[in-house]
Amino acid sequence: MRAVLRVVNRVLIGLVGLVLLVIGGSVLAVGLGLDPPSWWIHDSKHDVLLSEAERTRWRSEGWWWPTVIAALAVLALLALWWLTANLRRHRLTEVLVDTGDGEGALLRGRALESVLASEATGARGVQRARAHLTGRRLAPEARVRLLLEPHVDPGTALDDLTTRALAHARGSAGLASLPTEVRLRGVKHRAERVS
Repeated sequence: MRAVLRVVNRVLIGLVGLVLLVIGGSVLAVGLGLDPPSWWIHDSKHDVLLSEAERTRWRSEGWWWPTVIAALAVLALLALWWLTANLRRHRLTEVLVDTGDGEGALLRGRALESVLASEATGARGVQRARAHLTGRRLAPEARVRLLLEPHVDPGTALDDLTTRALAHARGSAGLASLPTEVRLRGVKHRAERVS
């Protein structure tokens, strides 16, 4: 479902961008003095986007300004909803564990996140770890953030995470794979003086 939403978002954004590019480019071209086709809405570079009659046509009507404000408010709310729906990363609430009896068992996603984070924090040179599960309950994915202590080799920390914490999480949940995105960040510390 999320893949479909991603495709729909890209197509809609591409179409809106293409329409804006064509309209803006053509208005710019007419403004720079190119002759527009006969069907185009503007005749010359001295033509205005909205004439005074078009701008003031409904101004004296009592319903005009409340309608404009309401329409803009609805558009702003829809844009805000769309933005938050696309930026929000859905947290996986449960993982389906194959028990071999055909039924399966449900493992709470937060429990697996907590165990994964605490085991990653116990690794050498990791000051703090956070885990976040996404995806589907049959095919979960993990996002792990590690805060590394100074002078720790990131490759070693990553190797410890994959061979220990992620391997244990994958084995305990009975998963064939657990795709993981890992973000490493070092603790801020003062520069050392070299003599």
